[in-house]
Amino acid sequence: MKILVTGGAGFIGSHIAEALLNQGHIVHIIDNFFSGFRHNVPAKAHLFEMDISNPAVINHLQNEKYEVIYHQAAQMDVRKSVAEPTFDTQMNIIGSIHLLEGAVKSGVKKFIFASSGGAGYGEQEYFPADEKHPMFPLSPYGINKCTVEKYLFYYQQVFGLQYVSLRYANVYGSRQSPHGEAGVIAIFADRMIQGKQSFINGDGLQTRDFVYVSDVVDANMRALNFAESGCFNVGTGIETNVVQLFQAINAFFGNKTEEKHNPAKAGEQLRSVLSHKLITEKMGWKPTVLLKEGLPLTLEWFVNKQKQS
Repeated sequence: MKILVTGGAGFIGSHIAEALLNQGHIVHIIDNFFSGFRHNVPAKAHLFEMDISNPAVINHLQNEKYEVIYHQAAQMDVRKSVAEPTFDTQMNIIGSIHLLEGAVKSGVKKFIFASSGGAGYGEQEYFPADEKHPMFPLSPYGINKCTVEKYLFYYQQVFGLQYVSLRYANVYGSRQSPHGEAGVIAIFADRMIQGKQSFINGDGLQTRDFVYVSDVVDANMRALNFAESGCFNVGTGIETNVVQLFQAINAFFGNKTEEKHNPAKAGEQLRSVLSHKLITEKMGWKPTVLLKEGLPLTLEWFVNKQKQS
């Protein structure tokens, strides 16, 4: 199939593009390199440097006639979304609508969207959160992810565009950038490799659900052949707090970093963990790489990256 991956120069998008190429698909990538890197783009992918917030992307879709769109591109910095909600909306809602308009005008069969579980559910009422949990996003970023899901439902009902929205937990793994609104694993790893002090926000007892990037890619590949439309969590159902995470990463590097804490961040989510029961029942997906296995793989990648730089 001829498939478009938006944000294909980014952390998760480049892994998805690679997996699709390995399956024999024709893969095109759209990226504006706001947060992606050219060295992440697979050699066999066709790259178009474009911004999805520009309506010209609609014409691109009409000209190329894609069968499937994987929409991974996003303004993903939660703090930036709070500081600049208009910019966040332009990138994450308007850009998504351009893609949806182009999709229905060009005959796209399926739209697979990278949504967010933690940012979408907000402070959870029960643990782990399933897909029926109320959506109480605490940031413009989370609001916009939820809004795009509503647009997906609309375009499916009115135009028949099939969709799968995958609500990611905290994804980690190779190619994750330690800069900007990065995952805490990437930040800790980068600073420890450089011999710099890492800091834990607050008491560090806030928890997250860490899911390895290869498992996220697997969920995306299963979504490609899934016959229904809907929203699905992609997480492990396991909570890990930041202190535990810091200690595990510090141990990997020889316990050279003192545990220090900064003041807690205002409004930071205290607990986030997602149930994967629905996607297991519907698609047969379940996490296969636990944190104790994925964390050393990720840290080794950061070490090798540092050696090559």
